[in-house]
Amino acid sequence: MERAVGHILEKINRKDATVLTSQELCDMIDAGDNVGFEDVEVVTAATRAIMSGTYAVLSFPVDTVEKFTRACTVTINGVDAHVGPCPNERLGILDLMVFGTAHSHERENYGGGHLFREIVEGNPVDVDVVTDEGRKYSDTVSIEDMPYAQLFATRHAFKNYSAFVNFSPSPVSTIFHATAFAPDATEATLSGCGQINPVKNDPQLHGIGVGSRILLNGAEGFILGSGTRSSPEKPNLIATADMHSMVADHMGGFATSAGPECIVSWAVAVPVVDDSVFDAIRQTDSAVPMPVMDADRRIKVAMTSYADAWKDVDLEVAFNPGNCRGCDVCEPMKRCPMESIYFNGDKMVLNRHTCFNCGLCSTLCSSVFKAELGSLKFDYEGKNMDVPIVVRQSDRKRALIMAEKLRDSIKNGSFILNGMVERISP
Repeated sequence: MERAVGHILEKINRKDATVLTSQELCDMIDAGDNVGFEDVEVVTAATRAIMSGTYAVLSFPVDTVEKFTRACTVTINGVDAHVGPCPNERLGILDLMVFGTAHSHERENYGGGHLFREIVEGNPVDVDVVTDEGRKYSDTVSIEDMPYAQLFATRHAFKNYSAFVNFSPSPVSTIFHATAFAPDATEATLSGCGQINPVKNDPQLHGIGVGSRILLNGAEGFILGSGTRSSPEKPNLIATADMHSMVADHMGGFATSAGPECIVSWAVAVPVVDDSVFDAIRQTDSAVPMPVMDADRRIKVAMTSYADAWKDVDLEVAFNPGNCRGCDVCEPMKRCPMESIYFNGDKMVLNRHTCFNCGLCSTLCSSVFKAELGSLKFDYEGKNMDVPIVVRQSDRKRALIMAEKLRDSIKNGSFILNGMVERISP
């Protein structure tokens, strides 16, 4: 079956369209409801995760004693900013590109993702410039001083990313774990929001494509095409949005054992235009493949499904500060990848505002922090493996909230769904 996007848009304008979140539709499928093609016009999907392929383009003036010829090197809060391509000779204006995976020279576990969130929050940031002539200048700016601040995704929202296990006999430092990855397949990590991921709901990209309007970190933006390393088996997307309109809580930095990484959020409305989309939106976590990768060799060793990660688990960590025993070294505070755990006097505090619900704290101190994170079940070299998940690098709880907000925005007319300009080949 097929339906035109224009027909869907007309029904939305008449407030006669059925708009569901991906979670709502999958709940109906799990409950055994008979959902037909005619029962849904739009599904809203979302993901919030570590997404390395992220960069920002910033342009702003700096206050200096004299107008320098051109900048040679620039750092913002100690994070390298790549100068160019426009030299802006003697204008005192910087054109910069900052990578989401860049690491600060000044602060441990601080990088591009942390910087992007600070900029969006409106916090002042320190800019240090070295010119071609070797002169050094410093200034403090905020997003109000930046006429241009645009975030770009180079490969985001993979249909199905991966889980990771370290099969080697030694610990491994990697971006796929918040601490050193324990050896001998004793723990697992994962990334990907499974059944609610945007591209999972339209893997052949028949409903969304070039020009489709999305929410990137809460700001209206647009899909530009397929992302780097995209393939028919694991499609992903490129997109962009203006940082001035972004929501700080949707973004940020995440400390890994190999340095800081970048958190990004997507919310996408998928028009149900044909059977390929309809078949995809009906797939629940148990039908969405999740590759199991060896974190040491970076090769696929098995397959499981996202049901291992997201079925019958806790999306939020339970916090019981009264059970704190006052250890000399608080491991959850020391290792929290978001620095969301701290002490106010002798009272332990969990900052829910910044907590990513990764669950690591629950594996380090189960008396104070509790969360069922699931485990990976797969066959490996003739063995039935059951490896507990200790870190989640996707925040499905907030992704669900974003999908609900997008659904409501479509219904009330504050988010205008549009058709694509051009198809993308997965």
